[in-house]
Amino acid sequence: MNFVEILKWRGMLQDIMPGTEEQLQKGMTSAYVGIDPTADSLHIGHLVSVMMLKHFQQAGHRPIALIGGATGMIGDPSMKSAERNLLGEETLRHNQESIRKQLAKFLDFDSDAPNAAKLVNNYDWMKDYSFLDFIRDIGKHLTVNYMMAKDSVKKRLNGESNTGLSFTEFSYQLLQGYDYLYLYQNEGVRLQMGGSDQWGNITTGTELIRRKLGSEAEAFALVCPLITKADGGKFGKTESGNVWLDSKRTSPYQFYQFWLNTSDSDAQRYIKIFTLLPKEEIDLLVEQHNEIPHNRILQKKLAEEITVMVHSKEEFEMAAEASQILFGNGTSDQLRKLDENTFLSVFEGVPQFEVSKHEIETGVNIIELLVEKLGIFPSKAELKRTLLANGLSINKDKITNQELIIDIACLIGGKYILVQKGKKNYFLIIVR
Repeated sequence: MNFVEILKWRGMLQDIMPGTEEQLQKGMTSAYVGIDPTADSLHIGHLVSVMMLKHFQQAGHRPIALIGGATGMIGDPSMKSAERNLLGEETLRHNQESIRKQLAKFLDFDSDAPNAAKLVNNYDWMKDYSFLDFIRDIGKHLTVNYMMAKDSVKKRLNGESNTGLSFTEFSYQLLQGYDYLYLYQNEGVRLQMGGSDQWGNITTGTELIRRKLGSEAEAFALVCPLITKADGGKFGKTESGNVWLDSKRTSPYQFYQFWLNTSDSDAQRYIKIFTLLPKEEIDLLVEQHNEIPHNRILQKKLAEEITVMVHSKEEFEMAAEASQILFGNGTSDQLRKLDENTFLSVFEGVPQFEVSKHEIETGVNIIELLVEKLGIFPSKAELKRTLLANGLSINKDKITNQELIIDIACLIGGKYILVQKGKKNYFLIIVR
């Protein structure tokens, strides 16, 4: 399997240093990607680099994930308009462990294969490196002129925000360059990969290796394009913020919905980037999708593949079932099978009403509950018309009986009642 050809076909290659492909053809090569540990979860913006590492390992090479514990204490100025908050060691260590668990779903860390993945943290080799030793051993090899010429530096110095660039941030590319040198010497790394915004920092590393170790020291660079949406919007951002891999931050249902709601043109690109499906299968899916685009075949397959990979098959099935409940002809049985987190994710944002558990325990007439107590319907007449028109459902069961008594047996999870008016109007009653 030719790793570079895989990336080209999948739309995951933007820039590559001459000689990189020849290096990979010599045999197993070690490469690394740096991951910012400023949160205890990866988000989908990290997934391109993670998928690069996965393809790299599948092609027989050895992937290394570098947690930027030291550089995370500083903050990379690339593509940023202001300096970020700095983190303490305890927080960084917690974040590292959480990220490792997520990476283990993509990479083989634990086998005895020669290309088993490895996780490293640059804090481990930077914490005892004194400032004087660093500027003497490393700083002297790169000129300020060279460092100032990087786009990430120029953009901050010439930016409209006038925030300038602190010395701390300016030193970032030197620290990242040293990471590459350290891994070159201690882990046999010959390639650094990342997003295209990291090209300047990565090539600083290759230049540092050349100047420190001599021109015969060969180090290479490869970056993927920054992923955008077809409409120019930022990939991975929603109204509520990042789409996280941690189910506590972004529920599997919300995660599934993100991919399900991508546009046709985005889905055609994303299914190559974010799944492991082979070319033949993807070509067939695209062909089928173009014949009946309203069936959203691409989106459904994309959402399935990536939800299973990040969460599990069970979580995907629950998310797909929950989607059917909200947008299709879901049943009461399906509704009751959802766990509470998924249930609340599905109906997040629908109008909520509260009623005391005592009232439900004694039983309350449906008209009294929905009109007089909660005001979900403005009048008894309107509720009766809806009942006659077969337009009211309680917990996905159609209701026509005006004398129906709502009691404990109606509760989902002992706590919720879902009222549906027509096809799209939902109301959630919370019993406390």
